[in-house]
Amino acid sequence: MLATFLLLMLATLLPRAISLPPRPPVRGEGAGFVLSNAYGAWSSDRADCPVAAVAYPASESEVVAAVAGASAKNERVKVVSGFAHTIPKLACPGNGSAPSLLISTARYDGVAVDVAARTVTADAGAPLRAVIDAVEARGLSLPASPYWEGVSIGGLVSTGSHGSSWWGRGGAVHDYVVRLSLVVPAGEADGWARVLVLQNSDALFPAALVSLGVLGVVSKVTLALEPRFKRSISYDYRDDSSFQDDFASHAANHEFADITWYPSQHQAVYRIDDRAPLNATGDGVNDFIGFQSTFIAVSTGIRALESALEASRNVKGKCTMAAAEIVAKRLVGNGLRGGRLFTGYPVVGFQGKMQTSGSCAHSPPTDLLSACPWDPRFKGLFFYETTAVFSPARFRDFVLDVKRLRDLEPDNMCGVDAYNGLLIRFVKRSEAYLGHPEDSVVVDFNYYRAADPSSPRLNQDVWEEVEQLAFVKHAARPHWAKNRLVAFQGVHDKYPGWAKFAAAKRQLNPRGLFDSQWSDEVVGGKEAPKGDSCALDGRCICSEDRHCSPSKGYYCRPGLVYSEARVCRYSLSPLLYK
Repeated sequence: MLATFLLLMLATLLPRAISLPPRPPVRGEGAGFVLSNAYGAWSSDRADCPVAAVAYPASESEVVAAVAGASAKNERVKVVSGFAHTIPKLACPGNGSAPSLLISTARYDGVAVDVAARTVTADAGAPLRAVIDAVEARGLSLPASPYWEGVSIGGLVSTGSHGSSWWGRGGAVHDYVVRLSLVVPAGEADGWARVLVLQNSDALFPAALVSLGVLGVVSKVTLALEPRFKRSISYDYRDDSSFQDDFASHAANHEFADITWYPSQHQAVYRIDDRAPLNATGDGVNDFIGFQSTFIAVSTGIRALESALEASRNVKGKCTMAAAEIVAKRLVGNGLRGGRLFTGYPVVGFQGKMQTSGSCAHSPPTDLLSACPWDPRFKGLFFYETTAVFSPARFRDFVLDVKRLRDLEPDNMCGVDAYNGLLIRFVKRSEAYLGHPEDSVVVDFNYYRAADPSSPRLNQDVWEEVEQLAFVKHAARPHWAKNRLVAFQGVHDKYPGWAKFAAAKRQLNPRGLFDSQWSDEVVGGKEAPKGDSCALDGRCICSEDRHCSPSKGYYCRPGLVYSEARVCRYSLSPLLYK
């Protein structure tokens, strides 16, 4: 307990060292480019994406020229930002066997604020933090944004990124878009590419809002703003016995509410988060500790400890980590601070400093002492992220099922609590075809990912069962930018607007230039061919023992609470629990 606690406290209490910025997602030169995401591994597979050619446009006319060049040659095209935090392999144009083009928006980052109209127009590659700072400097605020700020405007809109709110227009950024331009392929007579400008009265607008990069290149986005405002945030730690019954009232009573659930600890942490008067005292900052630069030695130490616990099947050690994590977060207010330190609740500050965070994404390249804790250049944190979006009625039943699974052996859930527990947020109904068709509850959770894709994980069956409880039994929708491949199976049936989106795709991308085998896995929602050990990395749901790892004692078995689930469970004998 002491060693774990000290590591976690070092990560949260020591002053930030000068740190290493994230590596760029596109690396190489000449004919030798590769694309990877910020975690160094996709959910589709763990291989870097080979790319023959990369364009770095700095203006809309240069975006048009890049698309036109590829369109004339009938080449596949994909787009990546300067961040690349999408977990599925949506940005990969191909496997390197055919000519293709990758467009990077890293240099296409202009921001223009219209104070009179209360809007901001940003180029697709503009970093979210740059947009927020420009808006706040003009006395305005962006009402919604994701919790992680290391994203571009084009990327976050395209994948449906969100914060948390059932109030007003809600917590999803795309629901604040009032104008959007797409660069789409065209015929030779039209110069092989054209700019399509869409507003909320246009028929194609709901398709373009969350387009997953398969309609064309998002070029410019105009977002509605509000007068600058402040927020007041407190965290209330409670027993988790009733939160499945009061989550809706919590969301109704607080504009930016969320709940973090630590099932193994029987705790639910309610975020009490509302607007405050502009004259309220406080210039607070939300610098979430999971998104701060962390000493590389601390990140690697935590990963080494967790890997050792996995190898020794030490469940109690995982529970020690979980308990220490929660204590450390509580001591530092989860990264909230009124000045240099956290001194108590409530913490009051301007919207631009309280909604989104990610200080590790903005570090100067001057030292190697610290970095984002998941930076793949170091053997730091390496994890899966599952994000499921529920109907409120189905969410209650999901929680009760997870509690039943937890109550069979609470210690088996410590692995997720050693990260961030289950983060529960609220997103309002959207007009976007691939947005959420009803007011929804979003559940995110992170858990250990083995360095070797053929290596099983401790309590692997528990998290596979939770995953199948969410997406199969309770028909949750997947977050487009997160999740393992199994989350996208049958996805078409979960979106009433799917046929209209498909029609828009046929109209704007008739030759499939913005398709790839990787985006087809997500957008198509079809189960990939099954192979040995495919369930271990979330590429399939097991139906045979070979889809798990029988040589290491993991066999395909029914779920413990959801008997229709099929999970990889450790057993001393293949005949046990069959």
